[in-house]
Amino acid sequence: MNDITPIRTAPRERKPDWIRVKAPTSAGFNETRKLMRDLNLATVCEEAACPNIGECWTKKHATVMILGDTCTRACAFCNVKTGMPRAVDAMEPENVAVAAAKMGLEHIVITSVDRDDLPDGGASQFVKVIEALRRNTPKTTIEILTPDFRNKVESAVESIIEA
Repeated sequence: MNDITPIRTAPRERKPDWIRVKAPTSAGFNETRKLMRDLNLATVCEEAACPNIGECWTKKHATVMILGDTCTRACAFCNVKTGMPRAVDAMEPENVAVAAAKMGLEHIVITSVDRDDLPDGGASQFVKVIEALRRNTPKTTIEILTPDFRNKVESAVESIIEA
């Protein structure tokens, strides 16, 4: 005979309303999403599943993630997919600049996935994006959040600093 007494667990409490983020539905959000899709651009907002995407995109704020949407590393803290990335998009620098111009950005944040598959870790693409932004939106300030360029030549970082 089995004398095991079932363990009683407390009922799960609902999360408070203030912690829930509503799904984005504004015209500004939809315009930003369409622009990013039309220009084949990835954003941290989408790839990292940011809960503030609705608020930011409504205000035409976005953090552009260059070098695709697939990372060569598998960091436990990150929501970006991991695998073998596609080839670098030669039109990406110009498309980032077009997006910045269409959104009327005074400031843009550019980051990327890790691209350990590239000889320079993607540094040359950062340089091309910076140059395209300076040509097309010279008054836009540029913030660069680079990967660590692990095991890449020092000139990779120096080229970005120079740009």
